[in-house]
Amino acid sequence: MIHLRIEQWRAWAPGLDTSSAWQTWAQAPHVVPDQQEQPECLSLPPMQRRRLSRLARMTMEVASPLCGEDEQLPFVFASRHGETTRTFALLGDVTDEQPLSPTQFGLSVHNAIAGQWSILRGQRGESVAIAGEADTFEHALVEASTHLAAGAASVLVVIAEEMPPSAYTQWIDDVPFSYALALRLGSAASSESSSTDACWELQLERHDSHGAPCAWPHALDFLRALQTDQTSLEHVWKTRRWKWQRTR
Repeated sequence: MIHLRIEQWRAWAPGLDTSSAWQTWAQAPHVVPDQQEQPECLSLPPMQRRRLSRLARMTMEVASPLCGEDEQLPFVFASRHGETTRTFALLGDVTDEQPLSPTQFGLSVHNAIAGQWSILRGQRGESVAIAGEADTFEHALVEASTHLAAGAASVLVVIAEEMPPSAYTQWIDDVPFSYALALRLGSAASSESSSTDACWELQLERHDSHGAPCAWPHALDFLRALQTDQTSLEHVWKTRRWKWQRTR
């Protein structure tokens, strides 16, 4: 069992870019139209943000407000599918027998966004990129908990997924719309804990029966619970049962 304190959070999806908009969504979750809108990313100079992919811009949009200008935080980037738009374009070049762009290839790898975060924000601490299954969200928080246990005061976690190209529809069915969620996590035992921080316990159990998968991506389902003061929730994936319990 791990104990986590959520100091701050920030989320983005098409048409959902404020806490009040997410509060409304949490009361009645629904699929929002995704017309490839991009966040403004005003925290970065124009030249820098123009070079970012949509997934990278989503990540920077939610992560930047949670990290001070001169603050160094361990960074965990999580995405089950990663840069599907960029990799699909590269596969098209292969099909057309065109030379691959080294830059585009380098930015398609899974840890590229974590690297861009480090470079653009001058972050010199630990960073890790995670790609799992439908419970990638929980695995990212387990990773974050190891940094807290090692002495980090806070850890920044971002999970982001982009609506993939239509060619992937047959294989990718767990991204209802593009979204990014950033959580700034602290130790639940910290003396700096604020009365407004939400504290949760996360426990992993073996799952042997055939449970129904979560109706929403785990990150969005957790955000919904966070916004509606839900005290517990459960995410099942294959042989894993993740049990969430709010402790404050």
